[in-house]
Amino acid sequence: MEAKHYVERPSSADHARARRERHAESRLLDKGADQLTPRPWKPDPATSPSAVDLTQYALWRSSELTPDELLGSLSLLPAARAELESVEVGLLFVARSEGLTWAQIAEAMGFRSPQACQQYVNRLSARQDGRA
Repeated sequence: MEAKHYVERPSSADHARARRERHAESRLLDKGADQLTPRPWKPDPATSPSAVDLTQYALWRSSELTPDELLGSLSLLPAARAELESVEVGLLFVARSEGLTWAQIAEAMGFRSPQACQQYVNRLSARQDGRA
C-alpha cells in the first residue's frame, strides 16, 4: 500500500493575511519607509525594510496615516513579533555558546530563576520551529 503524503495548503485566511501584509508594506513604502537607511547587518540592501522597521515607521508617522493604513500596519505586527523572536533566539544561542550560564542570562532578561528563563527559551524555540 502506497503512503499518501498530504501537503498542508494555505487557508484562505492565510492568503488574506498575506495580502493585507503586502498591501500594508506597499503603502508604508509609498509613504516614505523606502527611504529608511539600510541596516548593515541585513544581507541584501535591496530588500524591503523588515516588518519591525515598518511597524516602527508607522508609529513614527502615525499622524499622517489613514485609519486603513493604521489597520494595515497592525497586520504587520505578527511578522514583526516573529522577527524579534528570531533575533532573541539567535542572541540566546550565541550567549549559551559563549559560555554564559542560565543564571546570568536570566538576570539579564529579568527572569526570577534560571529555570524560568530556560523554560521561556524552550517555548520560544518551539514556536520558531513551528514557523519554519
